Amino acid sequence: MSNTPHTHKHYPDGEQHAHPHDRPGGHNAHHDHRHDHSHHHHDHAAPTSQKRLLVALIVTFGFAFVELAGGFWSGSLALISDAGHMMTDSAALLLALIANVIGQRPANAAKSYGYARAELIGALLNSVTMIALVVWIIVEAVQRLLHPEPVNGLGVMVIAVIGLLVNVVSAWQLSHDHDNLNSRAALIHVLGDLLGSVAAIAAGAVIYYTGWKPIDPILSIAVSLLILRSTWALLKTSTHLLMDGVPDGLNLEAVAAEISATPGIVELHDLHVWSIGGKRTALSAHLIIADANAWPRMILQLNAMLEEKYHINHVTLQPAWLSEHEGENVPMIRISH
Repeated sequence: MSNTPHTHKHYPDGEQHAHPHDRPGGHNAHHDHRHDHSHHHHDHAAPTSQKRLLVALIVTFGFAFVELAGGFWSGSLALISDAGHMMTDSAALLLALIANVIGQRPANAAKSYGYARAELIGALLNSVTMIALVVWIIVEAVQRLLHPEPVNGLGVMVIAVIGLLVNVVSAWQLSHDHDNLNSRAALIHVLGDLLGSVAAIAAGAVIYYTGWKPIDPILSIAVSLLILRSTWALLKTSTHLLMDGVPDGLNLEAVAAEISATPGIVELHDLHVWSIGGKRTALSAHLIIADANAWPRMILQLNAMLEEKYHINHVTLQPAWLSEHEGENVPMIRISH
């Protein structure tokens, strides 16, 4: 298939000259409609996401200082590590909020896709900071196992219970944005805190009733490993999408088979599917079709199928048809004689 338009080319007898602008439902008209529609959908969810992030940020940041002070007062590493989680959570929530705001900026001449990928960058940065925090907590926990320090079990329990309630509120706020990778990154931070609070309560209870101090660093390590697993998965996803990888849950071979099975399509080339950011998924492909006159109907059929089955809402298709007399592909452009 040749992607380079020919300057002069005669069509076979009886075959009309075609230009995208001359055909209703042609590529350009379709592309503009889909692009605007996806922006409209994306912007409606933005204020709600930002409000949830802001509420979670205020609640988390306010209690982080309380828990940090309580950790030093009681001598509990579980509380200090949980406070550390909450501090990084506050930074993560702030980063997520900033990325969300930037992500809503409209496209311009320099950023033709807009700024939606700012949220992916925010998710990536949050993942990296979370991994760094987990490593620090594990190192501190090992030191505590080797050199135990006195811990006030009752104080740990009281502060950890309050922290648990705070984390539940924050997690509930962010759980409604599960489709947003940026919010998911912030949610993993908060869920890490929630698990940390549960671990701190358990550690405080064991120390208060039995006096066994190693439980504090042991539970800190256990929670950190659980958080590391989720964070690593998020890091892989955000990196994958920033590298223009096929979005999770979307089978490229299935999409190709579905397009190729459309009546009138002879061949499919250069199929690409990637995430622009948020809920916007893009697709581009080169198609060889049997009949140029059938293209308006085919493109409507393809658009409906891609949106309904695969949630692909930013489609760019380049069609060409076979020249019966010369056996080569003819681009769908107006040819001057």
